[in-house]
Amino acid sequence: MADAEHAPLLTRRTLLVGGGVGAGLLLAWNLWPRRYSPNLRAGPGEHVFNAFLKIGGDGRVIIAVPQAELGQGSWTVLPQILADELGAAWETVAVEPAPIGPFYANQLLAEARAVAAAPTFLEGAARWRADQVAMRDSTMVTGGSSSVRAFEQGLREAGAGARSLLMKAAAARWGVEWESLDTFGGFVINGAQRTRFAELAEAAAAQSLPDILLMRGGVDNRLAGQSLPRLDLPAKIDGSARFAGDVRLPEMLFASVRSAPPGGRLRRIDRDAPARIPGIVQLFDSPEWIAALATNWHAADRALRAMSAEWSTGSEPSRARIESAFSEALIRDKGRRAFERGDVEAVYAGGHVVRGHYFAGPAANAPLETLTATARVTGDLLEVWAPTQVPSIARDAAARAAGLPVGNVTIYAMPVGGGYGRKAEVRAIEQAVVLTLKAGRPVQVVWSRAEESAADTLRPPARGMLSARLGPSGAILGWQTRIAAPEIAGQLEARLGSDALAALADPVAGAVPPYAIPSLAVDFLPADVAVQAGLWRSGANAYTNFFTESFVDELARLAGIEPLSFRIQMLGDNPRLARCLSTAAAHGEWDGGQRGSSKGIAAFSGYGSHIATVVEVEVEAGRGLRVLRAVSAVDCGRAINPNLVRQQIEGGLLYGISAARGIPIDFSGGRPTPRGFGDLGILNLADAPEITVELIDSDEASGGVTELAVPTAAPAMANALFALTGRRVRRMPLELGA
Repeated sequence: MADAEHAPLLTRRTLLVGGGVGAGLLLAWNLWPRRYSPNLRAGPGEHVFNAFLKIGGDGRVIIAVPQAELGQGSWTVLPQILADELGAAWETVAVEPAPIGPFYANQLLAEARAVAAAPTFLEGAARWRADQVAMRDSTMVTGGSSSVRAFEQGLREAGAGARSLLMKAAAARWGVEWESLDTFGGFVINGAQRTRFAELAEAAAAQSLPDILLMRGGVDNRLAGQSLPRLDLPAKIDGSARFAGDVRLPEMLFASVRSAPPGGRLRRIDRDAPARIPGIVQLFDSPEWIAALATNWHAADRALRAMSAEWSTGSEPSRARIESAFSEALIRDKGRRAFERGDVEAVYAGGHVVRGHYFAGPAANAPLETLTATARVTGDLLEVWAPTQVPSIARDAAARAAGLPVGNVTIYAMPVGGGYGRKAEVRAIEQAVVLTLKAGRPVQVVWSRAEESAADTLRPPARGMLSARLGPSGAILGWQTRIAAPEIAGQLEARLGSDALAALADPVAGAVPPYAIPSLAVDFLPADVAVQAGLWRSGANAYTNFFTESFVDELARLAGIEPLSFRIQMLGDNPRLARCLSTAAAHGEWDGGQRGSSKGIAAFSGYGSHIATVVEVEVEAGRGLRVLRAVSAVDCGRAINPNLVRQQIEGGLLYGISAARGIPIDFSGGRPTPRGFGDLGILNLADAPEITVELIDSDEASGGVTELAVPTAAPAMANALFALTGRRVRRMPLELGA
């Protein structure tokens, strides 16, 4: 290994791939030298090839996955990429969560955050610096539909590097040139000769990487593009999968917790009533939260309720106050210009300008799995088991709560039981650490459903004021979007102790329409609405696309042009989205969306992908608005696993439909009033629509899909509702009387 003064220049390729067992990499840049070594540990009989791959003597191909498994399939699609390039047999592939380390940093999100804040001429430097900082801090983040986009290239290079080493080991055994060999199905192949990876693993891990990696070519014998079975599915079906709530440790106590309303503090608790509950061990109180610890969770939760806590309240949000704050913000000033093309003011001068006002209320995360964490302290070492999307941030939060160096903290990232964005929060982890230190025993914190609902970090509300000018032929000449919403990046940083999620908290994400509009402006007007807000599946895209696609539909009807044709005529520069629209229209039997048709259409481009959705709705007495059928056409570039794509589009549609037809959230005592799934009006199986997903073949780079469908649901439903009833609903959730 070269020392710091004679460090070789390392390309991103060599940095990601690494060397054999114990190989270290030296990364040096301006006065900031750091030594990064793969920290993937080998078990008995395992051989480490690089930061992402181990091969066992028993034939297992063990792939370290740097992204949390939220149900979106990251523990399948990311291993599939590496296994494809390696030439592995799918039945031999196993998965383990990657340890916290620089190789697993999500550089894509780090770059997005940096570029958003940098002048155009400094974007390159901003990306470079963001990459280095993300690796230095081991900033591991799952979010923003970024898993494949962030890690595909690195995983392919890791697979190709290991493949080269295996072929070199086989070539030495057979006395041939290694470049003449191939791999398939877990074997290195030389004509009729073949040797299993397992037989070559030890010798291969000691080989040196070639100067140039040979990537696999052709389409034969490839795993990529196949709908391979999910690796996490069997354990979830038979119940052997271990989630955070399944952790059991010797002498462990169970805790139920309750938090103060935002800005509030504890006034009093009853200590006598909980003491009479069998199993209760200890009570805890602080100004911001309380807890009861018992030998089982149900006893802890009963004791917590018996504490009868009284709280002071801070600023109390309400629907009326939220809307008033937005109205004031829209009137008060011009706001901060987030995007500009052409000269909207000049286009508007002297012409008729059409305006539309839209509102999106706060939305709950409502994951099946509530916030959960288990902590254990042994001497000066802390272990934490938790479902987290941000392992490095969770580790740092645990270290702060314990007053320990981060090197003394181990995070065991568990599979996540739902919560796209919610599991970026670290509150339960901090609570578990504090309580285990107080109790002197391991403690598992599980939030009740009531606490999960009351202390949820909601998708923030927003108001949109959109305007446009149409030309004589009906084309949009100018467009302006003004959005009033809270800035949640500061909230996230205050709670997490990190600004790494800023790229996911953009309050105007998706507000730039995907259409060729000559003059266009997007303005953001910050508004303080005292709502505890956080990340949500698709984030601001959910409301910005509701504003945009609803307004496009209004403009189409005002121009006297059928809504599908109106959109496609503006997509000369976006043929991928145009094809999605035409494909969705064909498979969804689009009838023009005329009065009484009950069908609506909406489109969205984001996460490097494109989608169009057609829905068919009905309004029933006693059941309200129902979606009978939804058809989506998707262009996500190269689909690594088509079935996973379909699953995520289906899930995203159900998530978006549920939020769009749900019950509006109000507040009482500083908290959201819903206390459970029933209070939110979440979609149930009986009301779920028939869903069809059409994947469009593409050779473009793979895009994200986990959040892609969510932003199309509400506007398609609103547009269908207008076609059916003649009523234009400009509020989300879609209130039929609005």
